[in-house]
Amino acid sequence: MAAELFSNVYIGLVVVAFFGVTIFIHELGHYLVARWCGLTVKVFAIGFGPALWKKEVNGIQYKIGCIPFGGYVALPQLDPTAMQTVQGGGEASAAGDEEKDDGEKEAVLEPVAPWKKILVSLAGATGNVLLAIILAWIVYWVGMPATMVNQDTVLGYVEKGTALYEQGVRIGDRITRVNGAPVDQWSHFIQEAAMYDEVTLDVVQQDGAVVKVKSPTETWRYGIRTILGIEPRAPVTVGKVDARLSAAAAGVQSGDVILSFGGQEVLSQAHLIEQVAANRDQAVDMKVMRRINGKDTELALNVTPVYDPEAAMTRIGIRFMAPVQAMDSNARVHPLPMTQIKHQASGILRFLRDLVTPKKSARAANMVGGPVAIITSYVDMIRASFMLAVWFTGFLNINLAIINLLPLPVLDGGHIVFSLWEWVFRRPLHARIINLLVNAFAFLLIGLFLVLSFRDVDRHTPVGGWVRGLFGTNTTELVVAPEAVGVPAAAPEGTGEGAPTE
Repeated sequence: MAAELFSNVYIGLVVVAFFGVTIFIHELGHYLVARWCGLTVKVFAIGFGPALWKKEVNGIQYKIGCIPFGGYVALPQLDPTAMQTVQGGGEASAAGDEEKDDGEKEAVLEPVAPWKKILVSLAGATGNVLLAIILAWIVYWVGMPATMVNQDTVLGYVEKGTALYEQGVRIGDRITRVNGAPVDQWSHFIQEAAMYDEVTLDVVQQDGAVVKVKSPTETWRYGIRTILGIEPRAPVTVGKVDARLSAAAAGVQSGDVILSFGGQEVLSQAHLIEQVAANRDQAVDMKVMRRINGKDTELALNVTPVYDPEAAMTRIGIRFMAPVQAMDSNARVHPLPMTQIKHQASGILRFLRDLVTPKKSARAANMVGGPVAIITSYVDMIRASFMLAVWFTGFLNINLAIINLLPLPVLDGGHIVFSLWEWVFRRPLHARIINLLVNAFAFLLIGLFLVLSFRDVDRHTPVGGWVRGLFGTNTTELVVAPEAVGVPAAAPEGTGEGAPTE
């Protein structure tokens, strides 16, 4: 109990720290460039809502709000009437004198050149990109125990009888394109396939031949479409061992990575399930990788699959570790920094492209995750590896940088658009128009935030399933971090720790 409490506190502190650093760097970029350009800074805030801590130094109020999902730097010369009001600033006026509570007048602030406003607006995203690059170098130097899902699009399982299997696609083949779009990570394959009712895949077979195959997509979790009956290549890691069956007798331990079964390389959980079912009541050699005294050691074991009436399937007696925790202990990856940035940016750019494509927009919107989904992903990754959480923080910073530069009021991109208007037409857009646009988009943004939060709670926590269970419609499935999710095959699943049994 004490260990679990300590673990939860540790995870919570790490999540808050990573979130805080991401927000701080973004706002620090605005702050530093604003000071360099001579703008007046009124507030530097991390978080929204009532202040947990605040202090005024040289006329600038520094504070930490109780709601950690955001922050702001109040710059009255950049936006005296609209965005600062939304963010909670706007104490000064750049257009004229303003009465203080004690009857004194606020000093008139000089107008700021549009190019300075643009620099200040770009600085937040620039800070996030620089932080992402630093984190990418840390991941490169230290390495991370990544799942193979993040590395390639090799198939770890192809169910017999599916369209792909009938066209000759087999375990070990690699998907390179979806409807002409190149994919080099499983998450990219999931994202592309979700946009269509039918896909044409370019597949590199194990003999090097490249074939084109077609497959329909079907509805999966939460209405997202995908190709059912396939799984990505991923390490098969033991979570728990059933003392009643042969795996325990053979000496299999939690944390073992199953390398081969009956002389055949094991590429996924469903692949092992299939192999076990095919060798019922036969003694089979099985190789595992186990970390002993800090070194990965390959062990040869022997197990006998038997029919387990409780599970209604042939088993050797193990439960698999959840995918995001199933690290490839045989290879600690050191992805190049620019490769990490490229993959992180390509994911959000693919999503934004699909979101503005009429035929894809509804499906793309269905894949969006909000704050709860981000926290859930963080928790899964921290439990698996601190370095995975470092990588995920870089991923979030690239996402934040790109999204903040979208040309929408309230976002930094909105400031840039308003400043460009002022630069081109030699006068700022009317304050009432800016105020109307900002208030409208702020309302939409808050609404989107609430909708995503409620949907995330429904999707990623037991709450949604509990509520629907009251009405007999409980279909909630707990999922892991987005980069570690594979496509479910038709192999039987157990109920332990959110993972199949074998």
